[in-house]
Amino acid sequence: YLPSPGQVFMRLGELIGEKSFWQAVAMSMYRVVWGLFLATILGVVFGSLAGWSKFCYSLMHPLVVAIKSTPAISFIIIALIWFSSSNAPIFICVLMCFPIIWTNILTGIQSVDQKLLEMAKVYRVKKWDIMQKIYFPSILPYFTAAIITAIGMGWKVSVAAEVLSHPRHAVGSHLYTAKVYLDSSSLFAWTLVVITLSLILEKVLSYSLNKFNERGTKHAEPSS
Repeated sequence: YLPSPGQVFMRLGELIGEKSFWQAVAMSMYRVVWGLFLATILGVVFGSLAGWSKFCYSLMHPLVVAIKSTPAISFIIIALIWFSSSNAPIFICVLMCFPIIWTNILTGIQSVDQKLLEMAKVYRVKKWDIMQKIYFPSILPYFTAAIITAIGMGWKVSVAAEVLSHPRHAVGSHLYTAKVYLDSSSLFAWTLVVITLSLILEKVLSYSLNKFNERGTKHAEPSS
């Protein structure tokens, strides 16, 4: 039931040499990235609306709370009824990551210094400049934190959905197969793959967002 590290890495080496391994990794990565992308777009749009409109906030807050409170397994079962086995993990990733991004965008907007906004109104600063020089620097750190948090959540729920939906090419499908055949070496090897892919994606996005933050900070600084 508990293989040695040597057995796990030996099995991992065998998997890397198989074509099905790379197909599963590619498709699982595709589902997670696509789910994160959609969740980011929806979270930024609706989070911004909620931050600038009390009506939108009152309308969306109960829905976000309901999504956070509902177990992921319930949504996975519903997704299996509504979507194909390949699309269900994407839907679950979007649904679970959306509240994280929505909440952070909302918090970023609410944390904007009101004195700066009042001063901008007094001096009749253009709306685009207000967005770029005041709102953007305030929201950016919260957005970065949201993306990093959503990556881990996205991998967890996507793989869990793959385990239940069992698409043709998926890391979750191989985890399920390892469980059925009591192949503990493969189970730990695939789990190690999930952890590694999550870390790689997190590092890549963290680096990209940090570079983006640096450029945003430079543009936000007033020119001499």
